[in-house]
Amino acid sequence: MSQPTGERTAGDWDKVRMDFHTSIMVDTSLNSLAQNVDAADWTLSGKDETPAKYIDLSFEELQLVPGLMGHPARIDQLIGILEDTIAFDNPFGEMVEQSAVAAAEENPLLKNLSRLEIPPDYPIEATMMSADTQTFCKLEAIVTLADFANFAQNMPPQVIVGGDLRTFLNALAHVNETALAAILPFRPGSKGLHLPEALGQLVSTLPVGERLALFKRWGGELTEAEAAEAADVSKQQLAEMEAALRERANGVFRLLPGELAALPARIAESGSLERYLVVLGDPQKEALAAKLLEPMISPPDTASTEGPTGKAGKGGLFAALLRWLRK
Repeated sequence: MSQPTGERTAGDWDKVRMDFHTSIMVDTSLNSLAQNVDAADWTLSGKDETPAKYIDLSFEELQLVPGLMGHPARIDQLIGILEDTIAFDNPFGEMVEQSAVAAAEENPLLKNLSRLEIPPDYPIEATMMSADTQTFCKLEAIVTLADFANFAQNMPPQVIVGGDLRTFLNALAHVNETALAAILPFRPGSKGLHLPEALGQLVSTLPVGERLALFKRWGGELTEAEAAEAADVSKQQLAEMEAALRERANGVFRLLPGELAALPARIAESGSLERYLVVLGDPQKEALAAKLLEPMISPPDTASTEGPTGKAGKGGLFAALLRWLRK
């Protein structure tokens, strides 16, 4: 690891600052970067203490910056933090070496997607990646998981990714199912993408107050503290949010047509809609997901529920589901 000796050169600075120009961590706190590479804390404080503050400066200009002027050891520390970040935070190294001798069709990330039965055309915007990551993907024309896999394989080794992209890359490269499930509607121990998890993640994107207000609107009971938080959501906000959520749920259904088509059989296997959704592990999420599924469950045909008298009976799986949903 680089040590602040006051002996770093203009060449050292020019190399590291040019390498860092392509990093999405350019606006990350220098102190955070220092902690990530187990270096000493960055001496200077302030919201603007990020690589972006310095990397456009020449070595001569760097030495005139207040806080660095007369402190060559700090300049060494800055160079060291950036160098070590590039070296430490580059999960592409091994993969780039492999891809240098592999054809495009041998992309290991695409292979892992295939083994996990995750559709490569699943859109990035439907994942749980942060808004900043989504913006980065749009700028880089990364639209699908396959695009991400190809982007990762063809990434120059000096380029650094961080945040959700790095997490997803490592999760996919090493098949970390728990980490994948935090980003995709993936179920550890299973394969493919699943409708309950997709709806659960959709509900998770709602602000807590709005989620509680919607839960109450759809018949759920809240604690006193939850009711107070839900009360801050106006009726207009709630109506707009509900409409937007149902539209997004329709998008989920379009993305997972196989799961939707298999819904009756999956519910039958589970014994009830409630048990089908219990994998979410949160009663409120399960109830909200059930309500989002309600329009997708058709009542049974009259002929299929007719009793001995020829009139529609009260039994049948879907009749029971609908009664449960309307509670």
